Amino acid sequence: MASEHIATYLNDHLAGAVVALELLEHLETEHAGTEVGRLAAELRAEVEADRQTLESIMDRLEVARSRTRRAAAWLGEKAAELKLRLDDPSGGSLRLFESLEALSLGIEGKRSLWRALAAAAEEAPDLQLADYQGLIRRAEEQRSRVETARLEAARRALA
Repeated sequence: MASEHIATYLNDHLAGAVVALELLEHLETEHAGTEVGRLAAELRAEVEADRQTLESIMDRLEVARSRTRRAAAWLGEKAAELKLRLDDPSGGSLRLFESLEALSLGIEGKRSLWRALAAAAEEAPDLQLADYQGLIRRAEEQRSRVETARLEAARRALA
């Protein structure tokens, strides 16, 4: 059941995972030894597990990975990193705030993925491939943790 729509949708989210993992790696490195660095390391492991779940779903649906989308995502992340560096060359509070905001939005996108698959699985038993409710809860918990750090970064960057 590798319809064109599901293949496109899943590959778009797989590309998003590539971006999130790159961003988390930067945060972990730039903020090593801090609470943000620890949060990034924890989230990177969780996002990696989520990516593996997504790839498992793709495998079971016989959806091929789009190299073009993954390459575009990687390039997009590099462009975003350049933008962040230009906005705040010192690597200070604005870069951290914008990085956390991008990460928060990406996690919300992942939560939307799991919700969409759960809804579609109600009509298409072939999509009943994962514990979507558990994945939704994990995304909500991840977003909550990032939101705490994002708001703290906003206080420093914008006040």
